[in-house]
Amino acid sequence: MTGENGVTDWTAVAGRIRAHSPFLARQMDRFPAVTDLLSSGDFDAALAAAHTVAAPEDGIAQSLRRRKGALALVTAAADLSGAWDLDRVTRTLSDFADQALDQAISAAFAERYPGAEPRGFVVLALGKHGSRELNYSSDIDPILLYDPTSLPHGEREDPADAAVRIGRRVSELLNARDGDGYVFRVDLRLRPSPEATPIALPVEAAIGYYETMALGWEQAAFIRARPAAGDLALGDYFMQQIRPFVWRRSLDFGAIDAITDISRRIRDHYAQGQAFGPGYDLKRGRGGIREVEFFAQVHQLIHGGRDPALRSGNTREALRALAAAGVFDEDVARRLDEAYVLFRTVEHRLQMVEDRQTHELPKTAEAMDNVARLHGLDDGAALLDLLRPHVVWVGTNYDQLTPAEKDESLPHDEERLAEQLTEIGFADPQAPVARIGGWRTGKIRALRSAAAREALEELLPGLMRTLAAAPDPVRALNRLDDLIGRLPSAINFFKLLAARPGLAELMVELLSHAPTLADALGRRAELLDGLIDTSAFDPPPPVAQLAEQFSQLEKGEDYQALLDRVRQRVNDRRFALGAQIIRGGDPLEAGRGYSRVAEAAIEALVSATIAEFETAHGKVSGGEMVILALGRLGGGVLTHASDLDLVYLFTGDFLTESDGPKPLGATQYFNRLGQRITNALSVQTAAGPLYEVDTRLRPSGAQGLLAVSLDSFAKYQREEAWTWEHLALTRARPIFGSTKARAALGAILTETLERSRDFPELARNAVKMRGDIAKHKPPASELDVKMVPGGLVDLEFLIHVTQFRHNMAFNPDLRAALEQLVAAGHLPGELISAHDLITRFLIVSRLVSPKSTEPPEATRPVVARACGVESWDALLESYDEARQRVRDAWAGLAAPYVEEDDAGSR
Repeated sequence: MTGENGVTDWTAVAGRIRAHSPFLARQMDRFPAVTDLLSSGDFDAALAAAHTVAAPEDGIAQSLRRRKGALALVTAAADLSGAWDLDRVTRTLSDFADQALDQAISAAFAERYPGAEPRGFVVLALGKHGSRELNYSSDIDPILLYDPTSLPHGEREDPADAAVRIGRRVSELLNARDGDGYVFRVDLRLRPSPEATPIALPVEAAIGYYETMALGWEQAAFIRARPAAGDLALGDYFMQQIRPFVWRRSLDFGAIDAITDISRRIRDHYAQGQAFGPGYDLKRGRGGIREVEFFAQVHQLIHGGRDPALRSGNTREALRALAAAGVFDEDVARRLDEAYVLFRTVEHRLQMVEDRQTHELPKTAEAMDNVARLHGLDDGAALLDLLRPHVVWVGTNYDQLTPAEKDESLPHDEERLAEQLTEIGFADPQAPVARIGGWRTGKIRALRSAAAREALEELLPGLMRTLAAAPDPVRALNRLDDLIGRLPSAINFFKLLAARPGLAELMVELLSHAPTLADALGRRAELLDGLIDTSAFDPPPPVAQLAEQFSQLEKGEDYQALLDRVRQRVNDRRFALGAQIIRGGDPLEAGRGYSRVAEAAIEALVSATIAEFETAHGKVSGGEMVILALGRLGGGVLTHASDLDLVYLFTGDFLTESDGPKPLGATQYFNRLGQRITNALSVQTAAGPLYEVDTRLRPSGAQGLLAVSLDSFAKYQREEAWTWEHLALTRARPIFGSTKARAALGAILTETLERSRDFPELARNAVKMRGDIAKHKPPASELDVKMVPGGLVDLEFLIHVTQFRHNMAFNPDLRAALEQLVAAGHLPGELISAHDLITRFLIVSRLVSPKSTEPPEATRPVVARACGVESWDALLESYDEARQRVRDAWAGLAAPYVEEDDAGSR
């Protein structure tokens, strides 16, 4: 009978306990005071009473055993009555395990080393204890670690012996059984090499093991690990040190294979518990608890290295986080969660009967009926009906993690291999035969291990079919060979491609068409990992959100780690944007994405660099760093290869001094800070390069100070700046600094650009400048879309001179400025489509033909598609038309201002 809020009447619950759970019935008789509180419905008071049932004369073991019995009664009663949900039940049991371990450790230390502080010894909880999901009758699977430098020990006692004795005593206190039962069964076999190692391990040796020798299943096991008792600071240190082993940015398909292999072996070993019905194993059976847990853990290993939000050890929390991140559908997470709650609840009912560590449904009808009625159902058949649809769905869902049957390996005989490659689709099989033969020799560093060559053989059939279907198979094959030659290890790379055929197809597409991206892959093969997420091809989010993502650090990481993190995350984003373009995305949108990524990198790194700088030099009162972007970054559209044109400025009085331990005058302060910022953005670290930074557009160019005050900048623009510097300011945009500082700089820009000037003089200077550029930087080819006559440089000069001619449209976004000038009737409307075509061509060409030469024949359709036309010939025709429009418009504007010595050069 159920009362308000779904809570079952205690009389009915007590009746079910008496009728169907001999173990809980005995606890009701042993702890009448606790039972009375339960009968009143005050479960919190009953829980508090359970913790006080021990008599003063009880020793630690007896005290813990009595408390465990009372706690089992309270949690079972709250569970059966519906007062507590699964999370509350399992957390209560897990918290008691922590307390029991902590008190057992204190008792062990007090017995051996009276008066000594129990330090230098920690218990790591793994499994359901680690994730705070313990069930009623569960082992705990701890790993015991100690620090030999801080662990108390006898004068002539080795710290290793002391730690083992402490560990053995803790285990004895919890394992010992008498009329009151036991506290917990302790299983120490999850430690490294349990057959050969002592039960307690020195912390540094354990770190070394997990960094160099641990197996894939151990990586998965540590998803749910946490320091539970003893010296928690020591445990935190250990977990921090092995975090890179557990959460790898580069996918570890070896660990994923290990999990799925464990699942297959469990299915095989417990075959008698696989068939659903009486005797079915709720934990290990197909479609049971383990398969919910493993499904979550596999996806955590795939995505958690990049997204810390996915690292929860708790199964239900992990499912919710994975769904929220779009790793799988929310409906999948909901159904898995519903199944998990039901399975764990019924598992508890099985264990409540006689406090046995069992997960199997009873084999006899009588016992099945008993469990079902404890749960509140009519009989065993009803229980099976309740479980069946969830078991079937979970098993079917989990099957998708089991790799499909692998293709048979390609033959080693060269003649047979050539025949098979011809059947696959290679017009000329000799090149792939030679490459495969070279890989199989094992002479390449990444292929020296047997495991790597085995992974290669598994991948080869599918990979060769994908390569054969590429528009230029030989080019893709050669770039793949270059890529493999640069890898330190190839196992994960091959396993990733074998597990994700769609990713292999994308890789071949990138290798076929984009040498820039192929080179990036050669430096960091794990860039492919970032394309697994469904969000990889979404436009980058706003700058503030990106900057927050780039700035995230793990516990204990410092400024140097941030430099690496930002490089990894930025280059992941840039690579994904390049892949978007090759896959058919709009280059203009990608160009804006490149710009947002760069601006977010600046926000993240500059903020961190300032904070780091202030620890030594303090702050300048009333002063702050302001950064002005010019060029393509100022305009908000970058290419994959763009550098960053930056000007460093500062607010406040240049005579002020900073207030830190090492004070500096304001000018020296901000110039040193500017250099630090440049280094943060441009220095190559272990994580690779980031951006080239060009600061030559600052006042007085390379001869001037790196950072000047806003007042000095305004004075320079009024009195000393050259025409080209004012032309450059048309693309200027403040990108770092407070709102007030940005507004002050914006006012200087507006005043500079809109002031009255001698336009004919400006036009003559601009035309001469364009002529000088043509002389000294001729185009690399007719497809050098930036430098050719009628190309992007001509278009930029045309727009900027027109802006000054009419004193309007000073928008740093080149296209927005052009639209305003067209709308005002100052430039022909056909220039907008010309701008779009030329800019798209520039952005895509930086990926496919970085030297501005004609792209390979197989790549030309990709370029045409990116530029929005149907074929390469059509693109060349549109390109010529666009150039002609720009050339005519620029020539018309420039003609009156061409000086005699420049006419010939034009």
